[in-house]
Amino acid sequence: VYVERLERMSKYKVYITDYDYKDNEIEKSILEPIGAEVIGLQCKDGIGVADQAKDADALMVQYANINRQTIVALPNLKIIARYGVGTDIIDIPAATERGIVCTNVVDYCTDEVADHNISFILMLVRRLPMYVAETKKSAWHWSETGRPVHRFTSLHVGTIGFGRISRNMCRKLRALGFQVGAYDPYVSSQTMEAEQVLPLEFNELISSSDVVVLQCPYNADTHHIIGKDELKSMKDGAILINSSRGKLVDNSALYDALKSGHIAAAGLDDLEDEPAKKFNWSASGNRLFNLENCFITPHVAYYSEESLVEARQNASYNVRAVLLGQEPPNRVG
Repeated sequence: VYVERLERMSKYKVYITDYDYKDNEIEKSILEPIGAEVIGLQCKDGIGVADQAKDADALMVQYANINRQTIVALPNLKIIARYGVGTDIIDIPAATERGIVCTNVVDYCTDEVADHNISFILMLVRRLPMYVAETKKSAWHWSETGRPVHRFTSLHVGTIGFGRISRNMCRKLRALGFQVGAYDPYVSSQTMEAEQVLPLEFNELISSSDVVVLQCPYNADTHHIIGKDELKSMKDGAILINSSRGKLVDNSALYDALKSGHIAAAGLDDLEDEPAKKFNWSASGNRLFNLENCFITPHVAYYSEESLVEARQNASYNVRAVLLGQEPPNRVG
């Protein structure tokens, strides 16, 4: 009875294209009071969204690709709200042409992603997994990991991208004693210097850093920003960290660099094949899982219980604002 009454009262239809949490209660608590019906789908590849959400006033998107074809097929659509920071899965120009607002969620996982990067760095600089593996073989000596371990104060960390997350990470790394540099064509050297971070050119950062961290958006310019040539230019024994989009790194080239030992280790929170967007993904399809010096987490750098709640609330407030004819807090298009 409640559902039937809600459907009759609904002014707006809000479709959640895909989600990996247990329910939609947070979204409903914010949107139902304005007369919105919240409908959860599980269409994380984006195929079929237009057929399932024909009467959508709003789409809330986690992983689904929302392309021009989908946008054109939804005549009532007013907003596409992304749960995360990146918006590369949304055709923003197509949405803008039709007067559809696009939003994202910023700041909700700044600490989480920064801390995930730092956790990778500390783990691999101190070579903890390698020591653990050797003790299981009854080896018990500081030299058993195959490479030397250096103190933090002698190591250079270079971050590609200097947005909120990178700045948070760099402050913490500096407190631990690391020397930190950054490359970002959209951030001034004065801003970097104010954060006590050394401004570097791209090639300079690649060749001089003991640890290279990718913390930049994915787009046509950053596709395979780390490929065969860049990996070859990195220091022998360098470490690569990527908690951004998987397609920033050429996985085949990285495999070769790790297999050869030129790159000592890698910590990745996503892969080029982006498993979170696949229904039938298997680790057997990516050779990186066969390497003992490559450590992969399942796109969880953004996650804490607190950040997940914040992302869902903020995405819902973006939708609420647009449906009420107001300016959303986090408009990107």
